[in-house]
Amino acid sequence: MLRYLAPSLRDVLGRASLQGLEEIRLRLQRPLMIKDRTGYFYLSAQGCPCSPAQAYVVSRDDLERTLQLITENSWYAWEQEILGGYLTLPGGHRVGLAGQAVYGGGQLKTIRSISSLVFRLARAVPGAADPLMDRVVGPGGRQLLSTLIVSPPGGGKTTLLRDLARQVANLGFQVVVIDERSELAACYQGVPQLDVGLQTDVLDGYNKEVGVQHALRALGPQVVVTDEIGQANDGWILAELARSGVKVMATCHGDSWDQVKKRAWLKDSLSVFQLVVILSRRRGPGTVESVLRIS
Repeated sequence: MLRYLAPSLRDVLGRASLQGLEEIRLRLQRPLMIKDRTGYFYLSAQGCPCSPAQAYVVSRDDLERTLQLITENSWYAWEQEILGGYLTLPGGHRVGLAGQAVYGGGQLKTIRSISSLVFRLARAVPGAADPLMDRVVGPGGRQLLSTLIVSPPGGGKTTLLRDLARQVANLGFQVVVIDERSELAACYQGVPQLDVGLQTDVLDGYNKEVGVQHALRALGPQVVVTDEIGQANDGWILAELARSGVKVMATCHGDSWDQVKKRAWLKDSLSVFQLVVILSRRRGPGTVESVLRIS
């Protein structure tokens, strides 16, 4: 991962003692920020946690050199992916971009004057779904329940969903992952960089509506897996899967089931889900607070 950073940034990170690196945040002419298992903090030029006033300040040269490395000196070759707001690197790591939007004909044409880069390290956790498999699949591995995973941001829901997809696919179910933000499988040039199972087809970058239509028409899934539901039309999209006899595994933001039940999209899809898993960060990401059978 460090090889995609400008040399001066690489030196700073190389000196740091990190406990499970999760994010690197580069903001033009502002302090270098890191996130590991302990949380967010600033780094000095010596690689030590420090106050903002003492932190290494990211220069324009740092950003430009880093951009050259992650785009392999070819911005135009990556422009379509850049318009989505991020790049996917080998290993499934993602780089989010912020800058000045350029519109033409009412559509976003490009992003220029990049001012921020956010590196998010992809990390699968095989076995994350182990405690839930008996509830989701049932005795003998045949009675699969449609499952909704609920957690606040950073609560581990995507990690849990990914491992759930992997284990369900390896039990023999035909799984389709609709990977709208390229976070579940983290495909790079068509190859999943994170293990989502032997019998899994990945629709990378598809929005949910198109992905569901494609899956039902062409891929014959028994299970569809998708992340971050919550838009107004997500309810009827999921209901379409249920009417077709396809099981659904999905995530959404929330702190509790009572909170999620009040959302408009759920009115169209409440009958889709049979099991709800509530997560928190109380004992670290992925803490299972409750498992609710709702139908």
